[in-house]
Amino acid sequence: MPSIPTGAVEVRVRAPVLLWRDPPRFAIPHIVAVITGGLALDSAFGWTGQHLATLWACAVWAWLYRAGGPGERRSLLLCMLIAGFGEAVLSLAWGIYDYQFGNLPLFVPPGHALLMTLGVLVAVRLPARATVLAVLLPAAAWAAWAWAGDIDRFGTLLFLLFAGCLAFGRDRVLYSVMFVLALAMELYGTALGNWTWRAAVPGLGIGAANPPFAAGAFYALLDLLVLAAVSAFGRSFAGPAARSVAAPARSE
Repeated sequence: MPSIPTGAVEVRVRAPVLLWRDPPRFAIPHIVAVITGGLALDSAFGWTGQHLATLWACAVWAWLYRAGGPGERRSLLLCMLIAGFGEAVLSLAWGIYDYQFGNLPLFVPPGHALLMTLGVLVAVRLPARATVLAVLLPAAAWAAWAWAGDIDRFGTLLFLLFAGCLAFGRDRVLYSVMFVLALAMELYGTALGNWTWRAAVPGLGIGAANPPFAAGAFYALLDLLVLAAVSAFGRSFAGPAARSVAAPARSE
């Protein structure tokens, strides 16, 4: 398993606050409510519930877009677009998981943007080095056990993707927070039956849990790509002073 040097974690996780320096009041409870409530609607009321979840997710997304500045708006748009493409590839093309109606629900792309926003708002409240290590070390142990026991080998591969994000990305606290938030959402969504991961990964011939324990690696990669794109936009408009777009964790 790849290791992340402790000193590197301590140095590189901090970054200037360029996203959601002044978030709207009650942003966190609104996002939590729409994710949990929207998935419950989708599960309980079929197509009607899915349409209601889409309207709710889009309304909260639009509220955040209106409240945000240029950087926040770019992140919301880019996250929705990249997530939509990724979902089409992973679900509709590769088929590693299936939504309950065999479609790509319209609430999913804005939902990814909402979850990323939640991650940014949570990450700023947490100590940097302790947060990264608290997620990385148990995940590494579980990844080794899942591979050795052949209970979730796809999850082990996804953990390597997550470790790569930590090794090469700048916003490690955010990736760690997203790893945990995504796992919580995946456990909730699969328990409700909103989507189901395939027991055997198409094309790889290895098993996967429902959900894979490291499904959050996809979310970490999504955030890495979104933040890199937003940062590139920021540099093009603001010059080299714009360095990072993720909110920093506080020091211990």
